Amino acid sequence: MVKLVAQSLLLGLYLQVLAVFAVDVHRLNIWPMPQSVSNGHQILHMSKDFELMTQGTKYPDASEILKDGFSRLLDVVQAAHVVDGNFSHFDQSVLLQGIHVVIFSLNDELQYGIDESYKLSIPAAGNPVYAHLEAQTVYGALHGLQTFSQLCHFNFTTTVIEVHQVPWNIIDQPRFSYRGLLIDTSRHYQPLPMIKKVIDSMAYTKLNVLHWHIVDSQSFPLEIPSYPKLWFGAYSISERYAMADAAEIVSYAQRRGINVLAEIDVPGHALSWGTGYPSLWPSKDCQQPLDVSNEFTFKVIDGILSDFSKIFKFKFVHLGGDEVDTSCWAITPHVKKWLQKHALNESEAYQYFVLRAQKIALSYGYEIINWEETFNNFGDKLSRKTVVHNWLGGGVAERVVAAGLRCIVSNQDKWYLDHLDTTWPEVYMNEPLTNITNPKQQELVIGGEVCMWGEQIDGSDIEQTIWPRAAAAAERLWSPYDNLAKDPRQITGRLAHFRCLLNQRGVAAAPLAGPGRVAPQDPGSCYMQ
Repeated sequence: MVKLVAQSLLLGLYLQVLAVFAVDVHRLNIWPMPQSVSNGHQILHMSKDFELMTQGTKYPDASEILKDGFSRLLDVVQAAHVVDGNFSHFDQSVLLQGIHVVIFSLNDELQYGIDESYKLSIPAAGNPVYAHLEAQTVYGALHGLQTFSQLCHFNFTTTVIEVHQVPWNIIDQPRFSYRGLLIDTSRHYQPLPMIKKVIDSMAYTKLNVLHWHIVDSQSFPLEIPSYPKLWFGAYSISERYAMADAAEIVSYAQRRGINVLAEIDVPGHALSWGTGYPSLWPSKDCQQPLDVSNEFTFKVIDGILSDFSKIFKFKFVHLGGDEVDTSCWAITPHVKKWLQKHALNESEAYQYFVLRAQKIALSYGYEIINWEETFNNFGDKLSRKTVVHNWLGGGVAERVVAAGLRCIVSNQDKWYLDHLDTTWPEVYMNEPLTNITNPKQQELVIGGEVCMWGEQIDGSDIEQTIWPRAAAAAERLWSPYDNLAKDPRQITGRLAHFRCLLNQRGVAAAPLAGPGRVAPQDPGSCYMQ
């Protein structure tokens, strides 16, 4: 079956590539597709002194977020080849001298729901010729720079960068405010440089939330100053993140318009906590979920969230709550006695634990994200500041928003990237608003997230497992519904082009043909794999 799917995709890809070469400069290769695009048929050449101009902007750029974004723009458009053409041969009328950026907001605080819109225009003529980029916030401007970078092409004859199909007029904004990618650093440690590479590639696709599943049963790699023995649960002394490392990840992401959502998954998925503090286990023979009867358990959660609040400034914190097997509580004598004293059964104790953890998070100013089991078991008891994270399957988002709660969609059959049998067309066609027709309820679906669980993922294969399939979800979450392809074969060539662009930028994105994380089947062009 997989071979037939691969052959079908290869045929579709071959036909798309033929079409691309047939229309040449008339092709449109932007990913994700903007809200509105118009273009012409002329060519400009980027000046060797291509500059950033900010005259008339209200944004002071004291933190140099825009300046750094412009520097990265130059780096990525010049990365694939040596640009050393003789610019004296060009008339000034065909030289693009720079980009004029006007930002209307003084504020560069990154938070959920900020304005990420932008308008990009590139004229065919001028004296001198400048591209123009307008945005309400610096983060909208960064998205505009990413789009501009995809309009740039290297000319092997002149050895300069060209912008084809001018004049361009692009108006763009995201469909959903939450566009996430989960990485899991408990099942396998991910070095800081690799996390930064993932963040860079997220920016290329306009994803804006890095969901950092930091700890789990297998390891606890993060320093928690309030409880310094917790990271005794790391795999080794070198496979750890100091709080300074966490702060660096948050800052690196923020400067690229990406929020970092930190997660501690409680009360299940927490065996590693007891390596440093064994009293968090119900007993040495029955080690999870965390001991609901022990006040120390909640003091530790409070300490973790207190330390988080100093580093992780995103509006939300993820408290997990999934896959909780409470049988340990029922068979551990002191926990069983506590349950009887408080007249709670195991299910009620699970509810008690989740709600108490929520209250702690709320006390630090966070709103909460929980996996869907919490809603499925006691949805009417959850804080109204809860976002329910759907992962088990379809139909959940409908029930969540009907109950008046917000939802994030990550159904595992389509948006779990560790499911290697899931192909990119399946990822692309996964619609977060399926069967949700009420406009007010649609607004409660704040977005979606693809999840890169780490059981079989480390630094050697994380990029090709994420990309290009995560890019398919990124377009679903960014582009207006009416601009999305109704048949993924319509966009095979465009996604292939973007996958090759990722490769040129040093991102190990896998071929499109076949399921996730495949190697090329035969020699051939990147655009046909």
